[in-house]
Amino acid sequence: MWFVFALLTALAWGGADLFYKKGSDSHDKYSHLKIVAIVGLVMGVHGTGYMLIKDLTFDPMDMVRYLPVSGLYILSMTIGYIGLRYIELSIASPVQNSSGAVTAILLFIFFPQDLGFFDIAGIVIITFGVVSLAFLEKKAEGEALKLSAVQIDKKYQIGFLAITFPIIYCVIDGLGTFADGIYLDEMKLISEEAALLAYEFTFFICAVFTFIFLKGFKKVQFHIFKERDKGLAAILETTGQFFYVFAMAKNAIIAAPLIASYSIFSVILSRMILKEKLSNKHYAVIVVVMLGIILLGIADEL
Repeated sequence: MWFVFALLTALAWGGADLFYKKGSDSHDKYSHLKIVAIVGLVMGVHGTGYMLIKDLTFDPMDMVRYLPVSGLYILSMTIGYIGLRYIELSIASPVQNSSGAVTAILLFIFFPQDLGFFDIAGIVIITFGVVSLAFLEKKAEGEALKLSAVQIDKKYQIGFLAITFPIIYCVIDGLGTFADGIYLDEMKLISEEAALLAYEFTFFICAVFTFIFLKGFKKVQFHIFKERDKGLAAILETTGQFFYVFAMAKNAIIAAPLIASYSIFSVILSRMILKEKLSNKHYAVIVVVMLGIILLGIADEL
């Protein structure tokens, strides 16, 4: 079942990425904090509902035990949201989309496993496809900017800023997923449901403090229920997180690269929903990644 859970995670996060892009505002310096508040709120609601429906007992100490993982994830996501303000150069960076490969490499180094041919081939193909897609997006973005009559602020064109956010995101997210693999799969330090609740309630606490900061201290105009795109992104983000913990608990070293392919689904959804045009190269990369996913599916059945 890990394969199904990982695939559902990638689909959900691909949709979330689509709405993150739609809801981003490069002129709003608090845009990233607004997203944190909305995502945390949705996760808090989901966590509470899931706990009540499943009749679970939540131990607040789980939040402390799982804090190294939660902290790394929330930090990386916040940095990713900041990067949305620099979407012209950073959001499609190949570096950011390689965090899944980083996780797989770390897990393989510290927790060696016997991987079959289909496992290795699937991981390599998916990683190659994701990185290739990112290069294509970045190239297309640069060409679009050259044809645009809009003058972009110099700070959005500085190479250092363009690469800083993706690198930081990649490192922190990769470490977070690596830690998650240890907690959920390799050492079984916490159950899937406890991890899910701990993460969502930790994010909710961050959201509360963020909301107080925005409204109480900065007096920012912020109406949560009017942020449609950010809200949809938060719902899909939370949906993906639900399936994610179960995928990572079963086969972290292979699930991580597969989940990282969510950018492929984001491109597909952009074509379907936003009617964005894709080049033949885009379609070729999508086929390559799908082949990698099929190989991992075959490996799961062997």
